[in-house]
Amino acid sequence: MRTTLRISRAAAVFTAVSALALTGCSDDGGKDESDKSSGSGKGSPSSVVLPKLDGEKLSVAAVWTGAEQANFVKVLKEFEKRTGAKVTFVPAQDPIVNFLGTKIAGGQPPDVAMIPQVGAIQQAARKKWAKPVGAEAKAQLSKNYSKVWQDLGAVDGTQYGVYFKAANKSLIWYNAKAFENAGAAEPKTWKDFLKTAETVSASGVTPVSVGGADGWTLTDWFENIYLSQAGPEKYDQLAQHKIKWTDPSVKDALTTLAQLFGKPSLIAGGADGALQTEFPASVTQTFTGGDQPKAAMVFEGDFVGVNIAQTKAKIGTDAKVFPFPAVGAESPVVTGGDAAVALKDGKGAQALLTWLGSTDAAQIMAEQGGFISPNKALDASAYPNEVQRTMAKALISAGDAVRFDMSDQAPQSFGGTPGKGEWKSLQDFLKNPKDIAGTQAKLESDAAKAYKS
Repeated sequence: MRTTLRISRAAAVFTAVSALALTGCSDDGGKDESDKSSGSGKGSPSSVVLPKLDGEKLSVAAVWTGAEQANFVKVLKEFEKRTGAKVTFVPAQDPIVNFLGTKIAGGQPPDVAMIPQVGAIQQAARKKWAKPVGAEAKAQLSKNYSKVWQDLGAVDGTQYGVYFKAANKSLIWYNAKAFENAGAAEPKTWKDFLKTAETVSASGVTPVSVGGADGWTLTDWFENIYLSQAGPEKYDQLAQHKIKWTDPSVKDALTTLAQLFGKPSLIAGGADGALQTEFPASVTQTFTGGDQPKAAMVFEGDFVGVNIAQTKAKIGTDAKVFPFPAVGAESPVVTGGDAAVALKDGKGAQALLTWLGSTDAAQIMAEQGGFISPNKALDASAYPNEVQRTMAKALISAGDAVRFDMSDQAPQSFGGTPGKGEWKSLQDFLKNPKDIAGTQAKLESDAAKAYKS
């Protein structure tokens, strides 16, 4: 599936995030309790009609854990309340395609799976695991979603996925106190970002936290640099493996990334420490420790808010955010997402897809924070703080003018498997950023095998 997207409009909108963060907005964004919906559609007409499913048992598999899982369960509870069904959340392991394959082979597939990679949706469809989206869910998609989000859930013209969650993966979050103590300012370009890192380092705080134990964070670093530096057309070509990973544009992006990875003093724990740091810890160590946090900045998407909530830091005051710095002419706008895919035929699974495509379901999850919906009909007031509202508005305003996460478009074996493919190659690159040619060769070798199969 070709993802033909551009970035120009969204980059401008994201500059507003920085300005809003500087206003020191409160964690609830100034929204009083009377404005907060119960999550059951109170105060506005219901956006979706669901069938009665009294006594029907359904299961939903997802790789979400912790607060993200708990928040999603609230969405499922409302579905139970409206339909009479009983829904069980099934914790899944990454890569989810392998997990689902085991379940299907054992004759126990979940009714619905939340699939985080475009390539995995394609794989599920071509293996005949996935069931096409029904008319009611399609109606929700047509009413509530831009074409790009519908296309991302389709394979060969058939709709299989309903995107419930989106992510803006082009943000750098920072410890406001650490920046203040260092006299550092928010950078707008990659060159200024490196200067800011040196300024923070000189103040006695390590500037950047990297969750290198989770290889997907490293793919996000690469993709943002590549999109900004090489441009959207090259990005599409590399995402589809129409150009090789030995292309000079990949060399340029890795050379740029090595300007950070090649300076262990700029990374919390150095390369070895980063490779032992999982993503949640990379966030929490940035916003704990008082005047001596383990790092001053952490790169990742809007979902970082979920992890910040595990600390005492308040988004907009203690924890602020700026767009990923421009390496080329524009700051990049990379997005990701999780789509609901039915693995069983039946009214229950289709009703759940319809529910997850509705504005009511999106509102419940949005109110919890750490989440952005691709649902354009969702009122931005559902989000719990002004920073998050702005990030959500930016994604919706961009419409089709975003690029979907490159590794999530790749075959699972290359772009989404721990210890293999792109994840492993970039972990090795973090350890040895001088070996650019070797990294390119390994990436191309693994990609060629994955795309061929």
